[in-house]
Amino acid sequence: MTNSPNIESNKKKNPQGPGILKVMQSVAAGALGVQSSKRREEDFGSHSPWPYIIGGLLFTGLFIGTLVLVVQVVLSGQ
Repeated sequence: MTNSPNIESNKKKNPQGPGILKVMQSVAAGALGVQSSKRREEDFGSHSPWPYIIGGLLFTGLFIGTLVLVVQVVLSGQ
């Protein structure tokens, strides 16, 4: 079954934007460097970059917090 142009144009005109799961997957894949070019094009073609910016900032904060916690636990055991 092939997609008609009308179905594809409706997908591109999604007024709600990406869901939280899609944003989380994109941020994680981008951080790990394993995101496909197709997915990256979908993300950049999104309605607004703000969900990805906020998701990236939250991911970075959690990553740094986790590193600090791990280092404190390791150093406290010495």
